[in-house]
Amino acid sequence: MQTGKMAMRLGWIALLVLAVVAVAWRGMQMTQVSAQAKAPVPVVDATKAAAPGHETAVFAGGCFWGTQSVFQRVKGVTATTAGYSGGSASTATYAQVTTETTGHAESVKVVYDPSKLTYGQLLQIFFSVHDPTQLNRQGPDVGTSYRSAIFYANPEQKKIATAYIAQMTAAHIFSKPIVTQVVPLKGFYDAESYHQDYATNNPNNPYIQVCDRPKIETLKRDFPELFQKYKGE
Repeated sequence: MQTGKMAMRLGWIALLVLAVVAVAWRGMQMTQVSAQAKAPVPVVDATKAAAPGHETAVFAGGCFWGTQSVFQRVKGVTATTAGYSGGSASTATYAQVTTETTGHAESVKVVYDPSKLTYGQLLQIFFSVHDPTQLNRQGPDVGTSYRSAIFYANPEQKKIATAYIAQMTAAHIFSKPIVTQVVPLKGFYDAESYHQDYATNNPNNPYIQVCDRPKIETLKRDFPELFQKYKGE
């Protein structure tokens, strides 16, 4: 088991408040309606490319274990990497990021084929598997490194993301204001190797079962046409 905040996170859930976290997480999920109403099809979106290719999107939606586990299972996604965005290269380590002083957010880089999947569809999934109204936290994890953020790589991504948030705000999709940041991608730094595929490699971990498996189930239930198995599940 890793030391520091990871050990605290896992021990906290395993030893004392697994049930409390489960109730809180389920309560948050119950305040959200179906993905079709909660995360509607974007009005402003990119057009699917005529030929296969590779484009990159970077999202932060709480602990990167769960975010990665979702996007790994999206058809059209060719690669995912857990990492850090928002701070400098010199502070892009788990030990430093968890001090909540680096400006980094736990993020996931998603490489996808724009002939099979649009950026807007990725946003729709992103807003379906985390709560964009929680400021600097996500479920049991608290701090700026767990903030909701979209790191756009180009003006088109910025336009689509900004328009989508405005669309959901105008439709009152959420009962509270959306606090997701839309900021330029200045750098993405890979997280340590033990963070990669963490949810898949540790399926029986209490944190994964309570906080991350429901995200995969949401993807499977609400986006069956986009769901694909990852490493057999």
